[in-house]
Amino acid sequence: MTESSEDPTVLVVDDEAEVADVYALRLRGEYDVETAYGGTAALETVDDSVDVVLLDRRMPDVSGDDVLEVIRDRGVDCRVVMITAVDPDFDIVEMPFDDYLCKPVEKRDLVGAIEQQLTATRYDERLTEYLEVTSKLGLLEAEKTVAELDESEDVARLRERAAELKADLDETLAEFDDATAAFQEIDRDP
Repeated sequence: MTESSEDPTVLVVDDEAEVADVYALRLRGEYDVETAYGGTAALETVDDSVDVVLLDRRMPDVSGDDVLEVIRDRGVDCRVVMITAVDPDFDIVEMPFDDYLCKPVEKRDLVGAIEQQLTATRYDERLTEYLEVTSKLGLLEAEKTVAELDESEDVARLRERAAELKADLDETLAEFDDATAAFQEIDRDP
């Protein structure tokens, strides 16, 4: 990901040019925005200069799922937010996206998701994984019945991992609070 003072780069990927252009228009002025009309174009465009990819899941040439897999296989250092009309199902558990938004998406939600991903890049992998796990849990809890959730081993693993990560992050924050207090006691800014 870029580490300069320039605006972050967002790649909007959708096979419907009008949809991609509307999202890009909403984001211009806040980010450097590129568009790719379909999965093939996305794979030709995405590289480490892109900070966040807004990726449609259903595309006829190369699906968003396949684009996501290639991005991760290539080791491209970017965050991926799936933006799609496909309702989430248990298949999302194993997908390595960072967030998932269901269409239609308002500008406020687009910007919020991008900002969350940019913030996550400033923290370590534990926070990134925690955001990913809790995002998936939230999606599944909104779409599935309590009985379906309780029967799913995948959901049980996600809940367990979320609890482990939260405990670890809470401990890290406590250590940070102690360090901050120590800096303030000697009249330094942390």
